Amino acid sequence: MADAVCESLALIGVGLIGSSIARAAREFGAARRIAVMDASPQIVQRASELGIADLATQDHAQALAGADLVIVCTPVGACGAVAQTIAPHLQKGALVSDVGSVKGAVVAQMTPHLPEPARFIPAHPIAGTEFSGPDAGFATLFRNRWCILTPPENADAGAIEKLTEFWTRLGANVETMSVAHHDAVLALTSHLPHLIAYNIVGTADDFGDETRSEVIKFSASGFRDFTRIAASDPIMWRDIFLANKDAVLQMLGRFNEDLSALQRMIRRGDGEGLLEFFARTREIRRSIIEQGQDTAAPDFGRRAEGR
Repeated sequence: MADAVCESLALIGVGLIGSSIARAAREFGAARRIAVMDASPQIVQRASELGIADLATQDHAQALAGADLVIVCTPVGACGAVAQTIAPHLQKGALVSDVGSVKGAVVAQMTPHLPEPARFIPAHPIAGTEFSGPDAGFATLFRNRWCILTPPENADAGAIEKLTEFWTRLGANVETMSVAHHDAVLALTSHLPHLIAYNIVGTADDFGDETRSEVIKFSASGFRDFTRIAASDPIMWRDIFLANKDAVLQMLGRFNEDLSALQRMIRRGDGEGLLEFFARTREIRRSIIEQGQDTAAPDFGRRAEGR
């Protein structure tokens, strides 16, 4: 096995992403020692029972002792407070990162508290499921998925290289872009779809009990897939929408314009316009499959293997 990327990895937060990083780092030899920290005693106990790390603790100082790579895996709304708490315990030269789906707000919240801002390299692994908690993680979650790094202008080149190597070892494809560009792209590709899914499932819930039960009983695959997305961690997604509200609102405005155009086509019986639109969107799906970011299998291409 190749040499480890880091000597000691500390993960703050042991949900789906944190526990998956721990498992992957161990399985693929990315870290010699792994410590996980969580504020919840139940989660710490479960992480210990699962044996996903060498140390599971509620104590920041214990988790960060000797850590040369620290990854914050908490909801984005908590990142600022976490940075303030961990700052006194960071060893000199430690590389700090995160996994948040929003970068602008995270950078603004975390950077002022960190003693070595040039060694703070924000990151976003674009991978996940609707499940949460330490039991939900699995080592292959990041395989052939993208991890986007958004380093500051004065970022330490060695830190960027090390974090790139770390995520590559975990199986991810690494891309670098600016914070603003990341937040705009993710508002369209991730945040808006989740908002739409929450809204559609919420609309079904607004019907009377009898109609709602029929919606659940006779739901077609489209509605079922929306409910999978809408089952995602509500705290995490609340924080994401509030943290990236400008970009989300901009994309939501564009979506509403396009939806109005579709409404006009249906109202006017414009079959040719609908067919052209649907054919164009079908090609996007095919492109995603061709690039290996999904399979043609049903249920969003999600399979139990590797779990």
